[in-house]
Amino acid sequence: MPEPANRSAVLLIQTAFIGDVILGTALLEHLQRTEPGTPVDFLVRKGNEGLLKSHPHVRQVLIWDKKKSKYRGLWRLLQQIRRAHYGRVVTLQRFASTGFLTAFSGAPERIGFDKNPFAARFTRAIPHVIGTGVHEVSRNLHLLDPTYNGPLTPPRLYPTAADEAAAAQVARDAAGGPYICIAPTSVWFTKQFPQEQWQKLLAALPPQYTVFLLGGPPDVEGCEQLKAATTRPGVLNLAGKLSLLASAALMRGATLNYVNDSAPMHLCSAVGAPVCAVYCSTVPYFGFGPLSPFSRVVQIEEKLECQPCGLHGHRQCPLGHFRCAHGIETQQLLAALAEAEKYRV
Repeated sequence: MPEPANRSAVLLIQTAFIGDVILGTALLEHLQRTEPGTPVDFLVRKGNEGLLKSHPHVRQVLIWDKKKSKYRGLWRLLQQIRRAHYGRVVTLQRFASTGFLTAFSGAPERIGFDKNPFAARFTRAIPHVIGTGVHEVSRNLHLLDPTYNGPLTPPRLYPTAADEAAAAQVARDAAGGPYICIAPTSVWFTKQFPQEQWQKLLAALPPQYTVFLLGGPPDVEGCEQLKAATTRPGVLNLAGKLSLLASAALMRGATLNYVNDSAPMHLCSAVGAPVCAVYCSTVPYFGFGPLSPFSRVVQIEEKLECQPCGLHGHRQCPLGHFRCAHGIETQQLLAALAEAEKYRV
């Protein structure tokens, strides 16, 4: 009996946060380069599907609505995956839910990390080690090819023509000259450069720059508070007004983008936008650092025994002082801008 026509297709699974999906797009680039013509589908959580809108290397985007019907939706997804007869199912996560989908997908090749609770049912389980300086993109690439030792394949997003037009209109109408983007918020308090620190930067930035504050709908209030707290002219709050891909297109045209260790940093990596990543409680050595051609990392120069205090950050500083953030000097951020200006010349 012949194999189903879809047996060669690949399903990639990444239902975590925006930044995780962006980093996962490096596998799309790798597959396109090494296995051109192979159909690739991508499973994401509801809300992140816009990242892959019109992506040239994605055949179909599958969506899991974790909030509406988490477990019922998971079961429906499993049935959908089994009906598709994938040749390979690859989960980029170490969580039981996506391990379950992979383990019982019916695919001849079921691939994931060895820390996944369902790893015993995978046909290939790869070690996932944090703290060695290896980038998450490299860890993910080894799921496809455990022996790969070539150059790091950067993630990549593809803003649509509408996204490009929206970004161009903002840059033309609101800026009309050089601009800087700041994405000041983060899901985690200890990953977020404090508002008073951003205020110091805004006051010190050269006057010729328009400044755009970026973020999603949950970040509107935080960006508005930052705008209200500064007397600097030419600061515009665009949080919640642009799609993720339009934001990425806007960031690509900036002289520099100031971000936390969060999703906007990975947006920059995926479109080659110049970036200055401010690290507070976390460190690039975990393997989630920026990958843009022009990338600078700013951290407190003082050595702190408590840094890093965790992989993902905390709701508050465990020791109460948040020294890793408040100890960063504005001049460190301005030095990155001076380098970026020379880079763009």
